[in-house]
Amino acid sequence: MGLDIGIDLGTSSVLIYVKGKGVVLREPSVVSRDDDGKIKAVGDDARLMIGRTPANIEAIRPLRDGVISDYEATEEMLKYFIKKVCGKKLLLYKPRIMICVPSGITEVERRAVIEAADKVGAKEVYIIEEPIAAAIGAGLDITKAYGSMVVDVGGGTTDIAVISLCGIVKSKSIKIAGDAFDECVIKFMRKKYSLHIGERMAEEMKIRIGCVYPRKEEVSMQVRGRNLVLGLPRTIEITSSELMEAFDEVVQQIVDGVKNVLERTPPELSADIGDRGIVLTGGGSLIYGLDTLLSIKTGLEVTIADDPISCVVLGTGEALENLDKILKLHVVKQEERSKR
Repeated sequence: MGLDIGIDLGTSSVLIYVKGKGVVLREPSVVSRDDDGKIKAVGDDARLMIGRTPANIEAIRPLRDGVISDYEATEEMLKYFIKKVCGKKLLLYKPRIMICVPSGITEVERRAVIEAADKVGAKEVYIIEEPIAAAIGAGLDITKAYGSMVVDVGGGTTDIAVISLCGIVKSKSIKIAGDAFDECVIKFMRKKYSLHIGERMAEEMKIRIGCVYPRKEEVSMQVRGRNLVLGLPRTIEITSSELMEAFDEVVQQIVDGVKNVLERTPPELSADIGDRGIVLTGGGSLIYGLDTLLSIKTGLEVTIADDPISCVVLGTGEALENLDKILKLHVVKQEERSKR
């Protein structure tokens, strides 16, 4: 009896799927370590430390823009999570691991992902591109000669793809996604109110009152931070319409990316997308009004998947469970990749 594990190695969070059990782990992709490089905490525990650590400890995100930026921290994070979900079984069985990656990563970045999985003791490593995994997880039938369009708005990247016959026909990966929205909030608060806020407060604002299309009823929240002029704590009230203004530049890049892929799509597949519309996946797709805005800008029906946050890992797990059927189509096996 072997272990089959599907991993959504995201910039903001890591989700793990175990064959026969479903999604068993969902934790932030954050690691804290001291000056000597010793890991102090991983995941939820490490996230609580962001912005609250002493000088000798740092809390970092080892992945940036969908790819590994700190190899050693990523390796330790993977070891911790896999050991957490596998327990004693890891001592008896080496797992087969499938990891999803953005469609636009380089060969070097892809190799780094494979090597990180190798180091945690994988028997076999497979790579699947995020748009394919997202489409499978969203319940789309991508096996037919029919066009489907997926926009996966993750933490570090937005992957836009037109898929047919289990393959990507046209795609674009842009390094603008959920984290970019957070950065916009931080810059907006600094520029307009001279208030410095942390990553966690920015994310909370995005989730609670953020929007890219006017809400039916405006909402607001109390925001706490440090006044840059006086250097003292300050609390002010921010409305949803103010954040919509802050998000203009970022959301426009996503809209432009979708239009770019549509413009390059063959006419037959364009007709299919006109019938079926666009499916949004990823945690970033939950920001209020993104589906409505994209629908207005493209003239197409835009829907959000039932469980957008889990779509990629669910698709990765389903692909792993049907490996014999799909391996030749869109999954790259470790041994095959090393020969290229």
